[in-house]
Amino acid sequence: MKIIRNYFLVLLSALFLTGSSSCRITKHKNITYLPEDRSAKIDEKKLDVFAPKDVSSKKDVLIFLHGGGWSHGKKSLYSFFGKRLARKDVVGVIVSYPLSPDVDWNGMAEASAKAVKWVKENIDQYGGDPSRVFISGHSAGGHLSALITVKEEYFNKVGLKDPVKGVILIDAAGLDMFNYLKKQDANGDKHYQGAFSSDPANWKKASPIYFLHKGIPPMLILTGEKTYPNIKESNQRFIKEFSQYRSDVKYIEVKRKRHIPMIFQFYNSHNKLYNEMLSFMKEQK
Repeated sequence: MKIIRNYFLVLLSALFLTGSSSCRITKHKNITYLPEDRSAKIDEKKLDVFAPKDVSSKKDVLIFLHGGGWSHGKKSLYSFFGKRLARKDVVGVIVSYPLSPDVDWNGMAEASAKAVKWVKENIDQYGGDPSRVFISGHSAGGHLSALITVKEEYFNKVGLKDPVKGVILIDAAGLDMFNYLKKQDANGDKHYQGAFSSDPANWKKASPIYFLHKGIPPMLILTGEKTYPNIKESNQRFIKEFSQYRSDVKYIEVKRKRHIPMIFQFYNSHNKLYNEMLSFMKEQK
């Protein structure tokens, strides 16, 4: 899992490459879902909601968790994704969550679950259907999306039962952090210790691949043809394990796409993957 120093420079430059639709939407920014916790040194965390102006019917909801190697990233960089979802008749929710070194992977997952709880309890006020909540994430955000939906403890802790209708992983990293970090530790790479510690037992607890079970929600898994080899390999092993519990996992390898372009390709509102995502969501009854 290579460190991406220019991640956000590349993303920002991409935001000027393509146009967007003019459909009418509403934007509700900086809504607090997690109050400041000074004892835990966690700042207040917020989310943005992008919704269609047409409120004649309740809409599907897609929560998005950004990437950034568990130590970088902010929701404002992904407003384009929320806007385009809203123009496609979906309520898009873009979430900021606490990062390393302030918290570890578990703290990030707990915050992410609380964001889902906020959506479940409040999204009807923004035209969303609380019974039609989906979650997505790119890179580290994909890891967190998978983790909180396969490890039942996170939603149990916030008093939710089966809140997620389906999961869309976009070049997800960290699906098997145990296997990845075991190899990296042998090579002396300590970059991810802030988020995952140096304890292999923690690495396994943080790995969604070891917590798959019969009650997991359906998933659409997208990876880039030219993404990092470890991401492609771990996604393929995740799909193989997933298939032991559900036969309806859908996997798409996106031609010619590397890791970072896997998310900023969605700036193009005509990207065909939007159709795949919308179809996947509609299929879930």
